[in-house]
Amino acid sequence: MALYLKRAGHRVTIFERFAEPKPVGSGLILQPTGLTVLADLGLLDDIMALGSRIDRLHGADASSGRTVLDVRYDAQRGGRFGLAVHRAALFGVLFRAAQREAIAIETGVEIETLEAGERATLIRGDGRRAGPFDLVVDASGARSKLRRSVGNPGEPRPLPYGAFWASLKWRGEGFDEHALLQRYDKASVMIGVLPIGRPEPGAQKMAAFFWSLKPDDVDAVRGQGLDAWKARVVRLWPRAEAFTSQIDSFDQLSLARYGHHTMKLPVGRRLAVIGDAAHSTSPQLGQGANMALLDAAALSHALARTDVVEAALEAYAKARRWHVRTFQALSLAFTPFYQSDSVALPFIRDRLVATIAKIPPAPQFLASMVAGTAIDPFRRAGLAEARWPDRLAG
Repeated sequence: MALYLKRAGHRVTIFERFAEPKPVGSGLILQPTGLTVLADLGLLDDIMALGSRIDRLHGADASSGRTVLDVRYDAQRGGRFGLAVHRAALFGVLFRAAQREAIAIETGVEIETLEAGERATLIRGDGRRAGPFDLVVDASGARSKLRRSVGNPGEPRPLPYGAFWASLKWRGEGFDEHALLQRYDKASVMIGVLPIGRPEPGAQKMAAFFWSLKPDDVDAVRGQGLDAWKARVVRLWPRAEAFTSQIDSFDQLSLARYGHHTMKLPVGRRLAVIGDAAHSTSPQLGQGANMALLDAAALSHALARTDVVEAALEAYAKARRWHVRTFQALSLAFTPFYQSDSVALPFIRDRLVATIAKIPPAPQFLASMVAGTAIDPFRRAGLAEARWPDRLAG
């Protein structure tokens, strides 16, 4: 967002709560949506050099080996694909670009609230004030404090399942370097391996390894011991030992918690809310990052079309409304088939959904849902989708 604003001639300051800007998290898939935004920013080649091209998502039942998820990007026209990256890679590409633009970054700053009138002033945690600003963009994540100022104080509704994540060395034997591979035990267990390329230039290739579980069960899993957990993983997916063998401590596993929240109107007086602060949902392998990139592009486009901030904010909210709501609804509907305590839903998934998914137009719809293009996200954000056949990823 700062890159777009700075290039449009605005004076921009980023307030960062960490003592120094740094990435948090493991891997994600940049979809054609997010990749198009990076292309619009002139950063596509930089991220492509680090990521791993993903052509399909494949999931199988751990017991029977039956395929229950098979989404291929080439089911759509246009040569689309995903790009799996370490979060550090995406962060690094954007951060280095911000440094090249000499964008001001103030670190170690916790923002509590804002006062908005003709302009907006931010109130820091230590009581100091920052500003005034013509516009504040809230990109502070799912637990945003600033959205309270627009009458939206609610926290995301916690979802029952989270995940253990680890970034490990890529071990390719028996794994497809251009696919997300998953194994399921009903809907209560999901194991995944995602090749994520390199976190930075010159680094070794890595994989994101994840295991779904309830945050409420973490203490019990830890209490049973690391060896017991690893044995359970390998029993369900023997080839996964290539990755579990790299884990020597629970400290290598990060626990991700998820919540669902959608602002009805992601704007206020002199305030725009983007990313997870405006809409968070169940884990969809980085869709939050793709949606946030689209938000940034849409807000930039709206601001470029008028000098009136209020009109730009209204246009931004309108531009993103249906794409966000559609994806939030689809995510909420499909997640229980893969992460829940239900016995009936995985039964339906394995027998009915897996069969229907092979019959046109289901393959095309599933591919567009994963790619984030089931509803056109580009035109209203002022974007033209990148020309994928011209782009090759390793």
